[in-house]
Amino acid sequence: MKIRPVILCGGAGTRLWPKQKKHQAKQFINFGNWTLLGKTLERVKASIFDAPIISTNAKYLRQVKQHLKKHKIRKYKIVLEPAKRNTAPAILSTALIKDIPNEQPLMFLAADHLIEKVGLFNKAIKKNQKKLTQNNIFIFGIKPTMPSSEFGYFLTRNNKVSRFVEKPKEAKAKQIISKKGYWNSGMFYLRKDSIINNFKKYQPNIYRNCNKAVTKAKYKSNVYYLNKQAFNKATAKSFDYAILEKTKDINAIKLDIPWSDLGSWKEICKMYGRNKRHYYKKKNVFHRPWGSYVNLFNGKEFLIKELYVKPKGILSLQKHHHRAEHWVVTHGKPKITLNKKYFTMKPDETIFIPLGAIHRIENPYKKPVKIIEAQVGSILKETDIVRYQDVYGRVK
Repeated sequence: MKIRPVILCGGAGTRLWPKQKKHQAKQFINFGNWTLLGKTLERVKASIFDAPIISTNAKYLRQVKQHLKKHKIRKYKIVLEPAKRNTAPAILSTALIKDIPNEQPLMFLAADHLIEKVGLFNKAIKKNQKKLTQNNIFIFGIKPTMPSSEFGYFLTRNNKVSRFVEKPKEAKAKQIISKKGYWNSGMFYLRKDSIINNFKKYQPNIYRNCNKAVTKAKYKSNVYYLNKQAFNKATAKSFDYAILEKTKDINAIKLDIPWSDLGSWKEICKMYGRNKRHYYKKKNVFHRPWGSYVNLFNGKEFLIKELYVKPKGILSLQKHHHRAEHWVVTHGKPKITLNKKYFTMKPDETIFIPLGAIHRIENPYKKPVKIIEAQVGSILKETDIVRYQDVYGRVK
């Protein structure tokens, strides 16, 4: 039996756009002729997979259908949530649709994760298929590349998950990594009957109401419109809290592959830094007295640049009215001014420059400084620079 991929595509991506009422959901952002949902749809074309099921809501239905058409996926099902109830009801509702046999293996994927070395990933899925039972759950762990407070972790004993740790502080994350902890990728692998059995046992309210929502759903043109009245009565809980924190039968599939949920501008900057040769165009290089910069990608309300600050180069002391900035240092040791603070940064360190903050980059050393910068805002032009001091005489 082939594995049925279920793509969870309901996230709003608010972390990238704080204080903005209108923003793009992360899975649909064009990062340079590709989106995260598009990459996910391409992944599930592998021969081990059956036709995908997409869990989303009415707001995103048109964009999901556009993506399916663009990626030439003709066989699919869409399960439409009438309200946001977190991942537990979303996961259960997709599993309960009637064209999935009880023993069907289901692979739950987030629509907004970037996975590289897909061959290794699919191999791990196929290898563990025979180990699935009517009660167990497999979750995917990613070997950490650094201590990060942006991800959850888990610890294992004989490949069984012994403990989950939700987004710890950096010092705690270091301890977890020293104990061979893995990032919790939020990807789950289990059979349909295991989902049903776990929800019946641990979350009877969610099971009862989701079952009604699916039974009373309207079905039209490959789309299940879940019954609103029943679905709204299901307790809003994440799958982690609803099931994973309660069951003891969780197995870990540990992967050492490049993975990111691109959940912060820091992660997005790093992704462009790793792949900058794909985005580099000579016509987008601009020279300045302090060095140069290259515009790598101009997205919707964001712009990614690489700054090159030559030895002894000093940018003007400046602020912006229409944009905030996120910097990731990739080379050298820049000296930073941020309002009334002065400090030195090192490679792999990151900083946020809020809208209206007075700031400057200096390179007092002999080695050049390189920074990947994400500008986020309504106006992303050089005209939005208010200079206070400049060693090259550019203050008017």
